[in-house]
Order: sequence, then C-alpha cells, then structure tokens
Amino acid sequence: MTRISQSNFGDTPFQKLLGHNIKVMEAWSELGSILESNGLLPSKLKEQVRRTLAQQNGCEYCKAKGKPEPQMFDEKISVAVGFAEVFLNSQKENIPDSIFGVLNEYFSESEISELCAFICFTTAQQYFGALMKLEPVSPIQNVNNF
Repeated sequence: MTRISQSNFGDTPFQKLLGHNIKVMEAWSELGSILESNGLLPSKLKEQVRRTLAQQNGCEYCKAKGKPEPQMFDEKISVAVGFAEVFLNSQKENIPDSIFGVLNEYFSESEISELCAFICFTTAQQYFGALMKLEPVSPIQNVNNF
C-alpha cells in the first residue's frame, strides 16, 4: 500500500502519485519521455541501465519491470551498465576519473552527458517510488485499470 493515496490524474500508478500536483506530474513525465526515448543513446541501452538501477534503488514497482537482460548486451550496453553499477556502489563525488576514461573510449561527451542525466533522473524516479512504497501492479489490477 502506498504511503499516500493516488490522485485522479495520471496514466500510471507512479504518475497518479505525482498527480497531486499536476504541473509536477506533467513536467516529470515529459522529461522522463525525453530521456527514455532514442536520443544520442538508444532506448534499448537506457532500458538495460534502468533495469540495473532498479535492482538496488528500492522501488518494487520498478524492479517488477524486469532484471537486466545480459543476452541483450553489446559492448556499449555493457559499459553503460557497468557505469550504472559503479554509480550505485560509489560515493557520487568520488567516482574515479579513470571510470570516465573508460566511458570516453566508448561514448562521446554528449552521450556521457545523456547517460549521466538518465542515470540521475531514473534514480530519482526509483527513489520516489521507494519512498512512496509503490508496489507492482498485479495482473488483476492491471485488467481493471483499462
């Protein structure tokens, strides 16, 4: 059970928690759509990073969307997921420059910026879900939501 009730605004349980302030929900959702879509980095790479982050960020709703799929990894996805794991397990201000050296071998500076923005935003989403105790939607609830 979530810590607060869902609002009447939003399409997903996550959005309905943010929907208590419609402007926040709309802006958050818009930024999420931009970051999750194909940009400089493909959405399939970002989805594997999201799945990696979800395993440790405490949001059961996010974890229920699936674990990382190593069979989907190519070299760039492997490096991005590895960076996400370093992010999860490090003090953020103390991530070694050598880690960014590895990123620079595989990604442009613009791609690194997008990856870091995606990781930070996704972590914020997952922390919000954890803080609100957002649970996975059961198949029965999912049928009733349509």
